[in-house]
Amino acid sequence: MNLFIRAARIVDATSAHDGQAVDLLIENGLIRQIGTDLSAPDGIRIIEGDNLHVSAGWLDMRVLAQDPGFEHKEDLTSVCRAAAAGGFTDIALLPNTQPVIDAKGALGYVQRMSDGLDARVHVLAAVTKGAAGVDFTDMIDLHHAGAVAFSDGTHSLQNPDLLLKTLQYLQPIGGLLINQPEEATLTRYGQMHEGIQSTLLGMKGIPALAEEIAVERDLRLLAYVLEDSEESTGDRPSALHFSTLSSARSVELIRQAKAQGLPVSCDVAVHQLVFTDTDLAGFDTNLKVNPPFRSAADVDALWAGLADGTIDAIVSDHTPQDAESKNLEFDLAEFGIIGLETVFAALMTHNRALPLSLLIDRLTTRPRQILRLPATHIAEGEPATLTLFDPTQSWTYAKTRSKSHNSPFLGQTLTGRVLGTVVGGHFTVK
Repeated sequence: MNLFIRAARIVDATSAHDGQAVDLLIENGLIRQIGTDLSAPDGIRIIEGDNLHVSAGWLDMRVLAQDPGFEHKEDLTSVCRAAAAGGFTDIALLPNTQPVIDAKGALGYVQRMSDGLDARVHVLAAVTKGAAGVDFTDMIDLHHAGAVAFSDGTHSLQNPDLLLKTLQYLQPIGGLLINQPEEATLTRYGQMHEGIQSTLLGMKGIPALAEEIAVERDLRLLAYVLEDSEESTGDRPSALHFSTLSSARSVELIRQAKAQGLPVSCDVAVHQLVFTDTDLAGFDTNLKVNPPFRSAADVDALWAGLADGTIDAIVSDHTPQDAESKNLEFDLAEFGIIGLETVFAALMTHNRALPLSLLIDRLTTRPRQILRLPATHIAEGEPATLTLFDPTQSWTYAKTRSKSHNSPFLGQTLTGRVLGTVVGGHFTVK
């Protein structure tokens, strides 16, 4: 589809047109012309708006699609529709399906079934068979088959020897290990953040210490692997990525590790920037997540980590759960929130004066760098991979394109609206 985007303000630090309001002519999937007061060709579809902004296409590094195995909660078609509605041209899928994505056959299924959908799919393959934390997968084989990184996804790697050997195994191919930091022996039967609120509500707590111990352990293992390597400092890509940080101490540990030159990166789930443990007073199971919402001081530290560059990426941590998994007593309900459609709106509604350009960077440039994916640029002759949005427009999140409805934002009026995406020559309008 050919498009003419009129008077759109570019948000792309890598573009010569950054900050400018320009017209873009897109033909056959390429940006053919950028300029001011361009003439739209006859019959072409025109996209315009009072406060139209355009950036490189957004990438979500942490999405659970539930396909294959749990398609009643989400399938690849519905998750890509939700992604496009949320402004994402690309998503990285966790391996926690049934079967787990731990072999080329399972990887190939996702690649085939996602071809031509509303968002491009990148696959994180499992580190261990069945994501069970015991036996290694053939990561080299999976790497050559197209896996962009390796992770046991929702299952944290508990065995330090296994994590150490994974880092060593991936080092020659420049592979990336993604781990959700959690010491499981400290979180068993936990329901929410351990603190005054969990005591008041009478629920078993999940201490921030469980995350912080895992972060510190993994950083020391990474340093051990690299201590004799000439590549242990400098601008080499991240070798270890921490997913869904929630604790102030975790942010500080990674800040120190980066200052020491360790090739490490991290992300935060957008809902961790919005809610605290006090929001669970009503026992809303849509607010039951792992890691749990923590204290206001932790939320402050997460925003500060975004501001100073310690936190590299913002993710949805999209985890679809059906009604049977959520309409239960709080301690019986499953963890997880759907979030693909509300990442940008949650950021803008609750933004703490961070520049728009910084937030867009955490959704575009940095995630692509971390996953070793090709950069996208808003320049003439480049493929058109774009997200269109209005950062000030209010809208009501009345329905979802996901098969599941476990979102605390449903029914809320939010600020910051996605208007559409352009990817692979296809325009998807919200």
